[in-house]
Amino acid sequence: MGVLRVVQIVSRVLVAHPVWSRPAPCVSYRSFSAKPLAGESTALVYTTHGEPSQVIKLGTLQLPSLGDKSALVKMLAAPINPSDINMIQGTYAILPDLPAVGGNEGVGQVIEVGSKVKTVKVGDWVIPRDAGLGTWQTLVVLSADDLVTLPSDIPLLSAATLGVNPCTALRMLSDFEELKPGDTVIQNAANSGVGQAVIQIAAAKGVHTINVVRDRPDLSQLTDRLKVMGATHVIKEETLRRPEMKELFKFYPRPKLALNGVGGKSATELLRHLQSGGTMVTYGGMAKQPITVPVSALIFKDVKVRGFWVTQWKRNHGHNDKALCSMLDELCTLIRAGKLSPPACTEVSIKDFHKALDNAMKPYISTKQVLVM
Repeated sequence: MGVLRVVQIVSRVLVAHPVWSRPAPCVSYRSFSAKPLAGESTALVYTTHGEPSQVIKLGTLQLPSLGDKSALVKMLAAPINPSDINMIQGTYAILPDLPAVGGNEGVGQVIEVGSKVKTVKVGDWVIPRDAGLGTWQTLVVLSADDLVTLPSDIPLLSAATLGVNPCTALRMLSDFEELKPGDTVIQNAANSGVGQAVIQIAAAKGVHTINVVRDRPDLSQLTDRLKVMGATHVIKEETLRRPEMKELFKFYPRPKLALNGVGGKSATELLRHLQSGGTMVTYGGMAKQPITVPVSALIFKDVKVRGFWVTQWKRNHGHNDKALCSMLDELCTLIRAGKLSPPACTEVSIKDFHKALDNAMKPYISTKQVLVM
């Protein structure tokens, strides 16, 4: 395939949690002066919005000089998330200037730092703090202020997939209802990256989960896999509208919290099963259909309908490293304890990106595509 040369793409710098060889995350280190390294980066570039398989090209970028407050990062692994696809299609809430590099999440290693950098050091692993960085590339120069460190005693794939889905899951389980052991959460899109993180984090807290998935040929295997993660119940979408739901709530309390990543009828059915005063939080809309809220749910059950976007949460807490570090510490503690695993991943070389993009766009895919550099 032809190589597209793009001279100096200027884009937002968004990196989050570097991983380093010390056990305590989010600790600042004194950097040393380093001679800027010139070079090129292999990247997945798009110059126009459209279907990823048609507009993404393997390109070569000329790296800018390393500034006093910048870091040169070698990307190691970067997943393909729905938000990445939406951004390339031009339908996401934030869009980088074109031409742009794809990818909002990933883990890399710091290779060089500027003379005034005090927050990261050579050898640290890093992942994006915010969206829009362009993680699908081999090397990138970033502002050190946008880098946050993680401990290096977690698996590489856990680090590469930590900044979006697990953070979304933890915030939704923490910020909208006060959940206690024995409480119930209901969610659709239970097989998504967020859904799998919700199952595991809730199980670690002693919270029951009712997990809704679409019917599929391998439903039995999927059900078994989610239950191994800690799912209390796994049901099909159509079961939400059947009488057996009443039987289920004879053994478990009605949910305080519903998590909606689908929209449409699925979201409406989640709302119907909430207990009085409960909350439904929407973080995605895979069905691309609006949510219909029954009037009776609002009047007689006083349910709350909220939305959540982890990118906005990070921006709201951009000057509060304590909040971000506390969240990452909690997630890393669960990872070390074996209570939070990354979703099943398929690692694909960046040179075989077409294969990864095609698989990421298919329905019922049970593994997350991860580009390795």
